[in-house]
Amino acid sequence: MSEYTSATKCIQSGYQPANGELRTLPLYQGTTYKYDSGDELAKLFDLESAGHMYTRISNPTVEYVEQKIADLEGGVAAMCTSSGQAATLIAILNICSSGQNFVCMSNLYGGTTNLFSVTLKKMGIEARFVNDAMSDEEIQSYFDENTRLVFGETIANPSLAVLDISRFARLAHSNGVPLMIDNTFATPILCRPLQYGADVVIHSSSKYMDGHATVVGGVIVDGGSFDWEKDNRYPELSESDPSYHGVTYTTQFKEAAFIVKARVQLMRDLGSTYQPFSAFILNLGLETLALRMQRHSENALKVAQFLSGNEKVSWITYPGLSSDKNYPLAQQYLEKGQASGVVSFGVKGGRKSAMKFMNALKLASIVVHVADARTSVLHPASTTHRQLSDEQLEEAGISSDFIRLSVGIEDAADILADIDQALQSL
Repeated sequence: MSEYTSATKCIQSGYQPANGELRTLPLYQGTTYKYDSGDELAKLFDLESAGHMYTRISNPTVEYVEQKIADLEGGVAAMCTSSGQAATLIAILNICSSGQNFVCMSNLYGGTTNLFSVTLKKMGIEARFVNDAMSDEEIQSYFDENTRLVFGETIANPSLAVLDISRFARLAHSNGVPLMIDNTFATPILCRPLQYGADVVIHSSSKYMDGHATVVGGVIVDGGSFDWEKDNRYPELSESDPSYHGVTYTTQFKEAAFIVKARVQLMRDLGSTYQPFSAFILNLGLETLALRMQRHSENALKVAQFLSGNEKVSWITYPGLSSDKNYPLAQQYLEKGQASGVVSFGVKGGRKSAMKFMNALKLASIVVHVADARTSVLHPASTTHRQLSDEQLEEAGISSDFIRLSVGIEDAADILADIDQALQSL
């Protein structure tokens, strides 16, 4: 449905009922699929025909949601996973093995940083952290013959730095590797990284896509544009896979090679399956995504403007503010300059005052979550980024007074009143 706008795709893409079929997305809540002959099933396991073998690998309800998300991002195919962390892990492992490395931004979500610097390190995969203040020449020094990809976030969580996607796509491609982008905070409503040179897009669908904090999930979108056969740099895709009787993904599945391998090899072996009921719920959230992102962005801008003029606020970051250092990149990459619903700021008095402010909030909830319909607040240094060292916290742009406010879609006047009374308590 590429001819339609994103708002229409949110509702219409994916499931397309035939004559007399159910109009809304059907829930195929099951694990097993019946076939009339063993030969038909054997062809599925040899990847010679399309279909569903077992719900650990694919399911009709999940597939329809994958098709919708792929259409929204402008990709060729997508695969839902059990969480955003699982999506990131599978996307990396799909082309990265022990002894290899990848270049990534230092201001990533804390859970991603831990995955890269601790768990993948134990697997023999090195994450090489860079930042956007470095020159191209400095960043180039982090690449070598074993570098497999570049990884960043469209809007970093929680520093809210906006990535110069085109710049890092150029750096990645000049070194013969793909650019992977976590687009969770922007969503395809505000930014479609594939348009700016990214090759693979990842989401924690638990956030704005779901929008109601009901189901944990993730998704990988294959842009279908990267040449996996060039210079034989990715033999796992361009050479035969013995676990599938010698199938070569780039030959048989062409532009969808990356996502097919991720599904039939890694999802098969790791079992990070997205459940059909979760996909059914996610689809309900996707149908209102365009509406919610507009409201989140409008409310967050009002909150940011209020905070920027308050004497008890020591600093504020929101890419939608014209005074923000990320404003130019937000105007370049984010739809109409809308900067999503998360505002980061500090209050005078440091950690103690930050905690007192959060405890005084009445409408906003203190939760380990972000980016849903309800306004929520968190102190990252004490929670989501608690495992990071002081040096890593500084690299991620997180200070002791740092407050992450996820602005919901309630009436802006009520949100502002709650923030005002909490600030007055300091």
